[in-house]
Amino acid sequence: MKKIGLLFAFSVLVTLGASLSASAQQANVIDKCFSCHSDIGSDEATAYKNDIHYKAGVTCADCHGGDPTVEDQDAAMSAKNGYVGVPKPLDIPQVCGKCHGPSSSAMKAKFHLNNVMDDFRASVHGRALNESVDGPQCISCHGAHGMMSINDPHSPVYPTNVAKTCAKCHSKADYMKKFNPGLPVDQYQKYLSSVHGQRNLAGDPKPATCISCHSNHLIRPVKDPRSLVYPTNIPSTCAKCHSNREYMAQYHIPTDQYENYKRSVHGIALLQNSDLSAPACNSCHGNHGAVPPGVSSVASVCGTCHQANADLFDKSPHEAAFAKAKLPGCVVCHSDHLVLQPTDVMIGFGQSAVCGECHKDAPSDSAFSLIKRIKAAFDSLTDGQKDAESLIAQAEQLGMDVSDASYSLKDVNQSLVQARVQVHSFSSSPVLSAANPGMKIVADAEKSATAAIHEYYFRRHGLGISTLIITFLVVLLFLKIKQLERKSRR
Repeated sequence: MKKIGLLFAFSVLVTLGASLSASAQQANVIDKCFSCHSDIGSDEATAYKNDIHYKAGVTCADCHGGDPTVEDQDAAMSAKNGYVGVPKPLDIPQVCGKCHGPSSSAMKAKFHLNNVMDDFRASVHGRALNESVDGPQCISCHGAHGMMSINDPHSPVYPTNVAKTCAKCHSKADYMKKFNPGLPVDQYQKYLSSVHGQRNLAGDPKPATCISCHSNHLIRPVKDPRSLVYPTNIPSTCAKCHSNREYMAQYHIPTDQYENYKRSVHGIALLQNSDLSAPACNSCHGNHGAVPPGVSSVASVCGTCHQANADLFDKSPHEAAFAKAKLPGCVVCHSDHLVLQPTDVMIGFGQSAVCGECHKDAPSDSAFSLIKRIKAAFDSLTDGQKDAESLIAQAEQLGMDVSDASYSLKDVNQSLVQARVQVHSFSSSPVLSAANPGMKIVADAEKSATAAIHEYYFRRHGLGISTLIITFLVVLLFLKIKQLERKSRR
């Protein structure tokens, strides 16, 4: 027991000795520059006492050059000893890159630092710095002598401070016009109006900030296909947070939006067909001022692309009914993120129909007869088109020329499109008015195809009868010739 006590005491002494040794080593770092500037109370030295680099053992000379071990100021600050003073803006990334760049260093290995300098040089900020000394560089965002860990709430790049840091440049029109005059300077104000910005302003570090969407060091132009905010990349960028169940749990927001969007008509158009005009998340929710559309504004949001449908809906009886019931317009029938290709089966009371979700399949429902009439109009048009196409195909197989009738059926699709648009008026008259021209085309095509088929069989029957008559006459002629031959032999 006594031995155990001695061993414990010895281990405590060893640990304490090691700790004191480490502290002494930190204290013995020679930095006459810092000592002198501390003695005169310079702002830089005062700020540097709380700098993450100072705590890591980085001396003034590591950034400014010179010899920090000598007392003589002229010798310490001589060019012969590598003194550069205040690095020029273009040189600052190179100075920082000694530890944060691609090259190896003891400091980089000790603190497991990543190479962020190559990313910076390839970013819009790096390119802007190459164009002008006024361009952004490392200290523009991180500060100079009072740099803090990104996990420190006082750091300018802590999540709740990032937007304000970016706004130092991006909210100044006179500064931004030097690099990109067409770039808006109201992004920060819009961000503060967004759900992300409001939560961030309230002190929540989790909602998206500028770097969540644009990246931090490798910020690419929006039109660069590699950019995180290029149209085809926006859904996956938003999904980094919004598909993470654990991350989103406290906000009680569904996390299946991205998976639903990928299956939607919008997602297929954008992600599979690379149609850049197709809507992504920001098309409906906004980008810097991201706010989910309210109940009263859903139709307006959809109407930015589907204007004709939105105009009809606004004048329809559903607009007032939906507003009274506080239903969010278009998404009631079409869904929000899982917007599938609309089809005629959505109309009516069938299994895949949406009318039955609110209305009853019974004459007692005021909309019953209206729904039936609209459904009948579409069935007549689509079924009639199929029947006409079948008759035309049959006539063509028989070798009849029905090209005019076949060509005319192409206009039926236009009637279908117009009739489907008119569904949003929720009135049978506009739907029938749009469908009637198509029905007439179908009827005429069926008539032409039927006449061609009848003509084929008429010709065939006529040919058969003509063949029989000719055969009969040939036989009679043959018999007559034989009769004459017999008479001549007599």
